[in-house]
Amino acid sequence: MTATARSHHASASRKLAIGLLSAALLTLLPTLALAKKSDRDLPMNYVAKTTNAFNAPNTVTTLTGNVKITQGSLLVTGDVAKMYLDADTQIARIVVTGNLAHIQQLDENNQLVQGDAVTLDYDNINGIAVLTTRAQMKQQGRGEFHGEKLTYNTNTQLITGESSGDGLVHGIILPKPKPAATAPQHATTPAATKPASATAPDATPAPSTSTATHGQP
Repeated sequence: MTATARSHHASASRKLAIGLLSAALLTLLPTLALAKKSDRDLPMNYVAKTTNAFNAPNTVTTLTGNVKITQGSLLVTGDVAKMYLDADTQIARIVVTGNLAHIQQLDENNQLVQGDAVTLDYDNINGIAVLTTRAQMKQQGRGEFHGEKLTYNTNTQLITGESSGDGLVHGIILPKPKPAATAPQHATTPAATKPASATAPDATPAPSTSTATHGQP
C-alpha cells in the first residue's frame, strides 16, 4: 500500500507539474511569435565525420561524429544522427543523440529559441521536437524550462514538460521588459535681458602733431 501511495503521489506530482507548466505557457501564446516559416522552404544541409547515406524512399541515413544539420536558421548538432526518409524521399524525422544534442532556431521576431538533451527526436514534417533526458529549453527574453522530457512545437512555440520519479518540471518565465523611462524635461528660464549700456560720448580726438624737417640752406 505504501508503494502504491507513493507511486500515485509521484504520478499526481508529475501531472500537476505538467499542468502548471502547460497552463503558464498557454498564457504566453498571444505574445509568442512563430518559428521562421521561410526555413521550411530551404534545403537541409548536413556535415559529419562519417556518413552512411541513402537517397531512396523509406531509408535511414546515419551520421556520426560532430554532426551538424542546418536548414535556414534551424541548427541541430550532436554526436550521432539518424535521418529517416519517407516514401517521397523527403526527410521526415531526425533522431540525434549526444552529450548533449542541441537544437536552435530563430522565430519571426529574430529571437533565439534553443534546447539541449541527451536525445533529440525532431519531426521535420510537423515541426515538433521531443527532448529526452536532462532536457532544457530557453526562449530569448521569455524564459527557460527544465525536465526529463520536453516537447517543443516550432509552429506554435508551445512547450510541454514531463518529469520522472519524484522530479518536477522547472520553468522560469521572464516578465515583459518595461519601456525605458523618459527623462523629465526641465523648463528653461529665459536669460534676463541686460539693460543697454549708455553710449559713452565720443572722445575728442587729440590734435595730430607732425614733425617737419627743415633742410639746411
